[in-house]
Amino acid sequence: MTGRRVTGLIGLGVLAFSWLGPLPELANQSFSAHMLMHVLVIAVAAPLIAVGLGAIGLDIDHRFGWLGSPVFASLLELVVVWAWHTPALHHVARTQGSLMALEQASYLLVGLLIWLAALGGPHQDRSRVAAGIAGLLLTSMHMTLLGVLLAGADRALFAHATAPWFGLSVLQDQQVGGVIMLVFGGVAYLAGALYLLSILLRDKSHVTPLT
Repeated sequence: MTGRRVTGLIGLGVLAFSWLGPLPELANQSFSAHMLMHVLVIAVAAPLIAVGLGAIGLDIDHRFGWLGSPVFASLLELVVVWAWHTPALHHVARTQGSLMALEQASYLLVGLLIWLAALGGPHQDRSRVAAGIAGLLLTSMHMTLLGVLLAGADRALFAHATAPWFGLSVLQDQQVGGVIMLVFGGVAYLAGALYLLSILLRDKSHVTPLT
């Protein structure tokens, strides 16, 4: 079994823990638990699974054209992530199981889309790698901005029916969720962009990422 496939299996393990472990139940009480489940899916499981899918030569740019471009994928992810973090949609996703499933599925879908678009197929030219860098940097920026807004808020934006975990107030719990978004969301996409940049700088014509 190749390293890429092992990486993909690890990603599936992270996804299984996120959805089948204690986080879904904790998310009913805690915004930070909900955020942890979110970022594990979109910023940890999705890139690892995307690497695994790269082992079979999946290249969504060649299959879907501009719909598989990293910048388009980043903009789509921005819409999905920010929409689910509006108070109204967050509340229904937290309190209704079917809508939480829809929320989590949409996170996985857009997460896979951006990472597959950015990492590309078995071979990429410099323009594809540069587009991947742009898409991941854009995603890192809007994830960081959302994290800052949540961590720096001076009032609770999301209501909870019961007390959050670890004795935190609702506001403190929300601020912890913002920090989780910063650490996992912003950093993961920035790290991906820096990885692609390192490939671009050391290759003169064509690149083969994730070898």
